[in-house]
Amino acid sequence: MSEPILGRAGDVVSRYGAKPSPVLAGETLGVSRDVGNVLLPVNGLRHPPAGRTCGWYVWAGEELSDDADFFLPRHLEHLGPIAQYLRPYLELPPGW
Repeated sequence: MSEPILGRAGDVVSRYGAKPSPVLAGETLGVSRDVGNVLLPVNGLRHPPAGRTCGWYVWAGEELSDDADFFLPRHLEHLGPIAQYLRPYLELPPGW
């Protein structure tokens, strides 16, 4: 069984009364190219995990594109500095 790659995101999960659903090592999330640039706000939506994806899709700005290549598969470990801002939210379960 894979181990979660995140510590407890207890503050966010408990604030919303949610049951933790951690991202596991090796799972990918969909991240748009503009995440980490100056475009705000940063948005996220979690679908149920499937295969090796954790279900998270993260994008920046007001517009969500339906282009097939809008979201790029990324491991959390490879997101660089932006990961520290995403981590507190990534244990929220599907539907968030």
